[in-house]
Amino acid sequence: MVTMGRTLTSVLLLFSSIVSLAYAKTHYHDFVVQETKVTRLCKTQTVMTVNGQLPGPTLEVNNGDSLVINVVNRAKDNVTIHWHGVRQITTAWADGPEFITQCPIRPGGSYTYRFTISGQEGTLWWHAHSSWVRATVYGALVIRPKQGDSYPFQKPKRESVMVLGEWWNANPLDVIREAMRTGGGPNISDAFTINGQPGDLYNCSRKDTVIVPVDSGETNLMRVINAGLNQQLFFTIANHKFIVVGADASYVKPFTTSVLMLGPGQTTDVLIKADQPPARYYIAGRAYASAQGVPFDNTTTTAILEYKTAPCPAKGVSSKPVMPSLPAYNDTATATSFSTSFRSPKKVKVPTDIDVNMFITAGLGILQCPPTAPASTCQAPNRTRFTASMNNVSFVLPSNFTILQAHHLGVPGVFTTDFPANPPVTFDYTGNVPQSLWQPIRGTKVYKLKYGETVQIVLQGTNISTAENHPIHLHGYDFYIIAEGFGNFNPATDTSKFNLVDPPLRNTASLPVSGWAVIRFVADNPGSWIMHCHLDVHIGWGLAMVLLVEDGPEVSQKLQKAPADLPVC
Repeated sequence: MVTMGRTLTSVLLLFSSIVSLAYAKTHYHDFVVQETKVTRLCKTQTVMTVNGQLPGPTLEVNNGDSLVINVVNRAKDNVTIHWHGVRQITTAWADGPEFITQCPIRPGGSYTYRFTISGQEGTLWWHAHSSWVRATVYGALVIRPKQGDSYPFQKPKRESVMVLGEWWNANPLDVIREAMRTGGGPNISDAFTINGQPGDLYNCSRKDTVIVPVDSGETNLMRVINAGLNQQLFFTIANHKFIVVGADASYVKPFTTSVLMLGPGQTTDVLIKADQPPARYYIAGRAYASAQGVPFDNTTTTAILEYKTAPCPAKGVSSKPVMPSLPAYNDTATATSFSTSFRSPKKVKVPTDIDVNMFITAGLGILQCPPTAPASTCQAPNRTRFTASMNNVSFVLPSNFTILQAHHLGVPGVFTTDFPANPPVTFDYTGNVPQSLWQPIRGTKVYKLKYGETVQIVLQGTNISTAENHPIHLHGYDFYIIAEGFGNFNPATDTSKFNLVDPPLRNTASLPVSGWAVIRFVADNPGSWIMHCHLDVHIGWGLAMVLLVEDGPEVSQKLQKAPADLPVC
């Protein structure tokens, strides 16, 4: 009887797998990157877009589906597309960061990205991964359950996507080019946006403010994405609560909050009950600016949650929506309370026998300019240039080969494998750091991992130049965030805080200001995977490193063959 039961179970599992494969689809899309005139804040700018849209197209798939996306570059600058959070199992060639997994798509060129969504459900997004092109080249990636499966929560009446962004009254590429030339910080954005629109608190923006319609009593699923370049954002809706049910395409144990905080790169799925008196309510987002003394965009972007039965205003009477109360820009307590509320919905298998232990400092720094350098190129304080680093290495992108190509083909001289697993000097990371430690070395250094190794990384923020909350994103992997805290990580006491039962699974961690976070994962995806701060100004300054994961012994554990149309450098 036991044998028969096992046989029946095996047959049912096989049948289930066959049914799932039968329902899986392949979605084909054409992305044309082009120069487009876009008017915001009373001014018209020519910016790069996909298919003339800002944001670009929303891609909708089911778990298990495949995507084939042909990207044609008709703009004047290089571009690549990164599918943020997609695991890219053995398809690292499709990951997208320039000079890491592919050379950029040059003007007039094209490249077809091919990959499968496997085991992920919820909200991800896509964006350019070349200089500051992603300021306007981005869009949502919605992953629903497999055909026949359902959400692990009440089915929503409707869904909406809220993509938060930033807008400059200038070409964003000109903004970063000027900052890189001078060595100073770039100009802050002129507005935040929701689905590409600033909202009616800004000039010339009222008629295009995004409207989200609801019926009284219904429950809706809202997918919130922070696609902003350089700013963590608080997000809220007047008089309404959020039930958080997912983040970074993983389900979470539901919890209730009145405000979200998302770092650039992060996504959060929330349920909203339309349980308030029929009216119009502001949806609002504004900066969480954790760095002290650093300029930031202090404006507020809005959309409107509009009950369909809201009474029409009398003629000549304003129907100003209800305004929510937002946290102060430096409200680290609220940001921390939110980020530490995440749990997996059930007990998970966290790696416990650790093969590789890494301790990585992340923060800003400065490079001292030589006496002969013109003042116009050294506009950080005291004739310096801003920089950033991990473990005192400021990452430099290669230019003639990608790291993945060099590894795959055995090309020497493109990178070295001596990225330090620990800081070269131990110091009081979040204290008063001596200026002798402010200047990092520059290099293209990677850290090699064998296939299947279990990895723990302690991410430690530093107070070099200034302390700040850093959204740290790891390509090619989801990881468990098993703990976070403030000050210097102390293994003697802080390991007792590790959650090895139900930690959240994320692809982007908010490294607390003057604090630390601990992540764990299994190196089960071969390729070259960049880990970087998702504040784009910081990655440009060098706050990045690369994990190089070797092939496994099985065919299914090896990097697939490079596509024939892979761009050349």
